[in-house]
Amino acid sequence: MAISTVTKPAAVITPQGESTNYTAAMAVVTTLFFMWGFITCLNDVLIPHLGNIFDLNYEQRMRVQLVFFSAYAVFGVPSGKVVEWIGYQKTMVLGLLTMALGGFLMVPAANVPSYPLFLVAAVVLATGITALQVAANPYVAVLGKPETASSRLNLTQAFNSLGTTVAPRFGGWLIIGATVLTAVQIAALSPEARQSYRVHEASTVKVPYIGLAIALIVLAAVIGMFELPKLLGDVDTTAIEDPNSKHAIRLWEQRHLILGVVAIFLYVGAEVAIGSFLVNYLNQKEIGNLTLQRAAEYLSYYWGGAMVGRFIGAAILQKLNPGKVLGTAAFVAFLLVLLSMLSFGNVAMWSILAVGLFNSIMFPTIFTLGIAGLGPLTGEGSGLLVMAIVGGAIIPWVQGMFADRIGVHHAFILPLICYLYITYYGLRGSKPKQLVAAA
Repeated sequence: MAISTVTKPAAVITPQGESTNYTAAMAVVTTLFFMWGFITCLNDVLIPHLGNIFDLNYEQRMRVQLVFFSAYAVFGVPSGKVVEWIGYQKTMVLGLLTMALGGFLMVPAANVPSYPLFLVAAVVLATGITALQVAANPYVAVLGKPETASSRLNLTQAFNSLGTTVAPRFGGWLIIGATVLTAVQIAALSPEARQSYRVHEASTVKVPYIGLAIALIVLAAVIGMFELPKLLGDVDTTAIEDPNSKHAIRLWEQRHLILGVVAIFLYVGAEVAIGSFLVNYLNQKEIGNLTLQRAAEYLSYYWGGAMVGRFIGAAILQKLNPGKVLGTAAFVAFLLVLLSMLSFGNVAMWSILAVGLFNSIMFPTIFTLGIAGLGPLTGEGSGLLVMAIVGGAIIPWVQGMFADRIGVHHAFILPLICYLYITYYGLRGSKPKQLVAAA
């Protein structure tokens, strides 16, 4: 179907001048990548903590990720419209304030305590992050030369990974650290004692999220006052406004974009699924035999690997073909997950943790490959790719159902399949064809 309306050219953005130095703007926007990475990764600590408090099975625990990442599908397109209405900078501020509201909503959820209210708070947090993603990813991608877009986005995503690396230790210390009873011990308590224990344990969530909410408000004020470069459209959009024009572009016929949407869906799903199960996986006797708090600390190796890999990737992608780098990284991740599934003990533990290193370049590289050559449809294509982050809702939830039936160890077959597809996308599916014009 031809794209028949483009309300503002702001959806198609290019720098005002090739020689302009955007270092300061990149530094400021990079703080957003850190914050949403930090908050997203806190879910990996929150999930086992809430599972212990409310005695949840794996499928029920994964509802945190289900509702969190579903926000990308629900609010992705509206966030794109908000960008058109108020611009990139104001959308970033709005996203930060929405996230702060979600942080404050954790307080009444802990006071009750109520698992559904925790899920509501998670949705609000994710709504704010969705707005940030829709505004910041394409902003960074075009804030410089097109040929270095993958490298630039990898660099900013490295700081996103810094947030995900720090978050598990922060959350393990402040949230899980207070947990002293196992699920069996909790079940043995009287109803009154069990409720008292739940209230006490749920209260450990308050301080971290209140602190985060205050920090987000401060960051929103800083972003609002900073003079970010204005990015303006540089193409004539009339051709895509008229669906009867012979120059009208069919977005859905851009094969590399559509396959890229599937790749983002599967990548985010695989990454989030592994991260969400790691604490429980490493807690198992045959794998790591670690306490929940100690296992939460080991999450830092998984997310830290992604951080290191993105710094390395930012340099490598200056020289090597992005598609080939993506395909190679995905295939190595496939082999590591397979090794973990076929082994036990340290081999199983460290092979699954090492997947983080090869996850590193996948999101930013898929993103830039997906929007390559779209020209005036870059904004529309970016919106589709951001919506595909909903994979982080679906795949962990399905893996939770698998884990309840066949065990956590074998449930990793789902990420295994995801990495196989991403290998294909990097090596073959990401090669763009010329934009297809309507007949």
